[in-house]
Amino acid sequence: MKCSSVLFQWLQLLSLLILLTNGGHATRKINWRLPIGLTHFKDNDVVTESVLSDDAVTIFYNQTLDHFNYRPESYETFQQRYVISTKYWGGANARAPIFVHFGAESSLDNDLEVVGFFPENAQRFNACLLYIEHRFYGQSVPFHSSDDALKNASLRGYFSSSQAIADYAEIIIHVKQNLRAEDSPVIVSGGSYGGMLASWFRLKYPHIAIGALASSAPILYFDNITPQNGYYSVVTKDFKEISETCYQAIQKSWAEIDQVAAQPNGMSILSQKFMTCNPLDNSAQLTDLLGNIYCSAAQYNRAPSYRMNKICAAIDSSVGNDTLSRVFAGMVAYLGSSPCYSTRNFVDIDGWDWQTCSEMVMPIARGTGTMFPPDSFDYNKFTDNCKRQYGVLPRPHWITTYYGGQNIELILKRFGSNIIFSNGLKDPYSSGGVLKNLSDTLVAVTTTNGSHCLDILKSSPNDPVWLITQRQTEIKIIEDWIAKYYADLSITRSRLNQSYQRK
Repeated sequence: MKCSSVLFQWLQLLSLLILLTNGGHATRKINWRLPIGLTHFKDNDVVTESVLSDDAVTIFYNQTLDHFNYRPESYETFQQRYVISTKYWGGANARAPIFVHFGAESSLDNDLEVVGFFPENAQRFNACLLYIEHRFYGQSVPFHSSDDALKNASLRGYFSSSQAIADYAEIIIHVKQNLRAEDSPVIVSGGSYGGMLASWFRLKYPHIAIGALASSAPILYFDNITPQNGYYSVVTKDFKEISETCYQAIQKSWAEIDQVAAQPNGMSILSQKFMTCNPLDNSAQLTDLLGNIYCSAAQYNRAPSYRMNKICAAIDSSVGNDTLSRVFAGMVAYLGSSPCYSTRNFVDIDGWDWQTCSEMVMPIARGTGTMFPPDSFDYNKFTDNCKRQYGVLPRPHWITTYYGGQNIELILKRFGSNIIFSNGLKDPYSSGGVLKNLSDTLVAVTTTNGSHCLDILKSSPNDPVWLITQRQTEIKIIEDWIAKYYADLSITRSRLNQSYQRK
């Protein structure tokens, strides 16, 4: 699911299309892997130094393999990585808060380099910082390498979102016990798929976390709650708002690529025109690359690079040239000058492939009316590919069965609380996000010009006023949650003391 490229990288979730085979190109299938998470932020416009203080410590926790069964193998364990910093923590006696960031579909290292919301506000809250890596990613792979684990049909059965948030619960409790901080309130957060995990964690483990910040979390992009065409509609709208002529050139280019590809030496012509590092075997290799670029540019459009703007400026400055030359100019503006360009997927998360083939089934399609060629989500074809690759049938209804999602306005407000659903409306995944308040404590914080996970990234001198305001709004909400927790805790302690005195 990496057309936009990480996010969630999230989830998101466009991984559904990831598995479509190149052979589908004859029926105009474009095998874009839509991005969902945070890994794609590691580029030239982001400083990749950790914002964690020098006191941060990496620890490996002896994690339970299977939280939900009692077979002998369920009691096996693996080493799960977490990182903790207590530099600004006010301590257990002060009942100072603990901020927990949930790792998602990549190594925790990526998050440590780009996520800034919690560490930048730790001193303000006197908070302890805790980062937990998702099982089967990074250094938290049970028993073997990630490749070996995914090839093991029995082992990968323990690779699920429910097991992951159970991991988080166990580590948070473990850390609180070690710190003797059982009265310290916990706030969890994540971006893209990690944002989904944060919101689901608050719903499933309200006794552990008093609140959650779910950034760019498309929790409604399941079970056809959200229109399948939502993601690509937003990408199209984003480009169209920047430049009508740019949008038209991209829209026109797909048919022209097909026309050239149909010529006897078409692949050679396209290979030369787009300076591919290896000769193209089919036009899908090129359309995959271009589709990934456009989606990624829209999903992560932000200062100072403004990737969509760069693409369209290059396309529009080439007016007068043929369409494919203009599109190539846009590609170069995005990727930078190079002797040649690789057509391989520039986002590669094998673990996410498995997750989309098991439970994270997001039916994302390209309908008519966008700048992309129409392509429906073929569930039968998707299922066949998953059976071929992993020997399993996807469970398209499991996420909504386990976490909810249908009739969210009617249901969630009756049992959920203290979740911030933050979304930038320029983010294609916002089409599957919660965009309006569900109650006084289930709040949507949206920004018209925001992109994927922007609010939880490190702050920058380039940040616009509206982004600063968004983060301030989220801080104020979290402050209110913590203040309410302390007030309730005081009342509870007072009542207990009175009860003991009567005895």
